[in-house]
Amino acid sequence: MAVHEHPHRNSGFHLPNFRRNRTASGSESAVSARTGTQTAPAYVFASLRLLTGFVFLWAFLDKTFGLGYATQSGKGWIDGGSPTKGFLGGVAAGPMESTFHSWAGDTWADWLFMLGLLGIGVALIAGVALRFAAVGGTVMMALMWVAEWPPAQHLSDGSASMSTNPFADYHLIYAVVLIALAAASAGDTLGLGRVWARLPLVRRGRWLR
Repeated sequence: MAVHEHPHRNSGFHLPNFRRNRTASGSESAVSARTGTQTAPAYVFASLRLLTGFVFLWAFLDKTFGLGYATQSGKGWIDGGSPTKGFLGGVAAGPMESTFHSWAGDTWADWLFMLGLLGIGVALIAGVALRFAAVGGTVMMALMWVAEWPPAQHLSDGSASMSTNPFADYHLIYAVVLIALAAASAGDTLGLGRVWARLPLVRRGRWLR
């Protein structure tokens, strides 16, 4: 009579696999740590974006309505004042001094400057079109840097320029900040960057991002 061996049946009792548990726990911890590490810079960049956007938007509002800060009440753009006449007309150093004087107060210069402030401010606060904002803002900051001309130790009338640094000033800092915000996709956090990126037009042209 043949004897058939039955396959060994599992008793249902298992010793815990500590190695597997440690691996899973380690993976979860790593994911959690990585997520936390990625979230912190995202919020830092988002905060920087909003603050920088407010700088540009406030400049537009103050120059338009004469809110009494940099622009006196009653001398705003809507009151007939020129947003560029005072700044460009006061340029007193640099290779483009006479050029800026000729631009001061021109209608095209006023509109271009104010639309630039408004567009950059709205784009940064909303978190959309950051590449456009970075390009436009960098051009604007470069022109303002040339207008103030930090390398000059003396103004055209011979008086001291009071320049605190021959190269690095706040205009260059703002330009670098705008570029960094666009490179970091800072509009994705606390902004409409992700929604903007899903628009068909933006998806077809990544340079609109």
